[in-house]
Amino acid sequence: MNFQEEYLFWRLAHYFISVQEYRIVQLSKEQNEIWLEKMENKEAQVIRLLLYNLDWSNWMQKDIELTAMNGERIRKQLSKSSMNVINMYVTPYPPVDDYEFRIREPFQFPSNGKTRVQSIIFDRAHYEHGFQKAEGIFRDSFAFALEESYTENDVDKLKLSALSIASNKAKEETRIFNQGKPFFTYMFMIIQVAVFLFIESVGSSTDTSTLIKYGAKFNPLILEGEWWRFFTPIILHIGVLHLLMNTVSLYYLGTIIERIFGKWRFLLIYLIAGFGGSIASFIFSPSISAGASGAIYGLFGALLYFGVIFPKLFFRTMGFNILIILGINLMFGFSMPSIDMAGHIGGLIAGFLAAGIVHFPKKKRLALQLLFLVITASLFASLLKYGFNEPGRRMNEQSALLMAQEYMETEAYDQAQNLLKDYSKDKEVSAEVYFLLSYAEINLNEITQAKEHLQLAVDKRADFHEAYYNLALIYIDEKNYSEAKKCVEMAVELKPEQTDYQNLLKEINKYIK
Repeated sequence: MNFQEEYLFWRLAHYFISVQEYRIVQLSKEQNEIWLEKMENKEAQVIRLLLYNLDWSNWMQKDIELTAMNGERIRKQLSKSSMNVINMYVTPYPPVDDYEFRIREPFQFPSNGKTRVQSIIFDRAHYEHGFQKAEGIFRDSFAFALEESYTENDVDKLKLSALSIASNKAKEETRIFNQGKPFFTYMFMIIQVAVFLFIESVGSSTDTSTLIKYGAKFNPLILEGEWWRFFTPIILHIGVLHLLMNTVSLYYLGTIIERIFGKWRFLLIYLIAGFGGSIASFIFSPSISAGASGAIYGLFGALLYFGVIFPKLFFRTMGFNILIILGINLMFGFSMPSIDMAGHIGGLIAGFLAAGIVHFPKKKRLALQLLFLVITASLFASLLKYGFNEPGRRMNEQSALLMAQEYMETEAYDQAQNLLKDYSKDKEVSAEVYFLLSYAEINLNEITQAKEHLQLAVDKRADFHEAYYNLALIYIDEKNYSEAKKCVEMAVELKPEQTDYQNLLKEINKYIK
């Protein structure tokens, strides 16, 4: 064997590494056998190159079977449904006996054919036959110009070039995944656990009033100007299961993102995603909400941005798993009405946009980053403007009632009245809204309106004994004792054990007599 075969061997290796972007899986100690892989190429996921002087075809058959066994092992390790291995021999001469029938069709292993080995022979007299067969598989020209002879120096230069390209690519990929050590991931994990323990010590993380007090996303208070509620929900959680799920998710996703983007870029992505999730929840979900889910979905968004910029590396390392996990989470979220999917999807989109703003360390693309910044700022500004311009749509009944009660506890009856009037305008509301509105109006001495709203309350809910009792008090104030008696009798009938109702009925009977 002269250096022509060695040169072709490394010429093929150089082509697959530099042009086809295959990666070296294994290089033999003698450097006469190379295993390459590129899982994205379904027609040739693995290439095995062997520089060897073929003599007998039965040896080649055993080698093909061994290659198939190795291919099957790789398939199982990577959990692939099938594996196509291209087995290339570079030899000065083909086997001396009949061999064509052994490589005419792919060798399948095991019997179900999950691993297929297609063998190609490049021998000195028939290089073009090997090139033609390879071109049919890779859909590219393999017409390498070969000299009659090469020196050892020629081979060494080509070998060094091929190995250097492979080494540099491997180092670059390693560098991409090692831009920083996790710091803020652990910090946020500690903070959210500490906040949870604090809230449990002073109240309950499942109590609505406690959540509102300590910063949950509560639309009425955001509309009052408490802008920090777009951020504080990131560290609040509702119950231990919610905390556990988000802490585990943050650990797995956060460490990956922080290693890829670095700690400061991670911090911006996490906060922008949390902010974006809160804005989306503010616009589309009037319910109270808390949790790091929006920010964590933002980490999914950052991984999707990574996949857009580095699609091959993304799908080779984590892509399909990430997409499957994300898909499962989205389907689960949409199937559970209690989950704030607006916040999750808002966080996902915001995380993608935030990753575009910060991009990757040492890989600045200022025009692209500026574009993402403009899009993000415009989107956030538009959503906030829409949300604050139509405050009535930002609340559900529970939020309106809670906020009205908060006002009444501080004797801000006019604010409670305005809130409930705005909420009930042009929409169907429950008896409880009318009852609470009447209570505010009674304290504002707007008795006529209070009576109207109490009447609406009992019309909507015939068993509303508190409303009947308050109506009776108003009729007494108007000296309409007959109507007062009817109302209090309804209250007594509905709640006979209530002594206040019994006493009021006795007082009315005295007036009537």
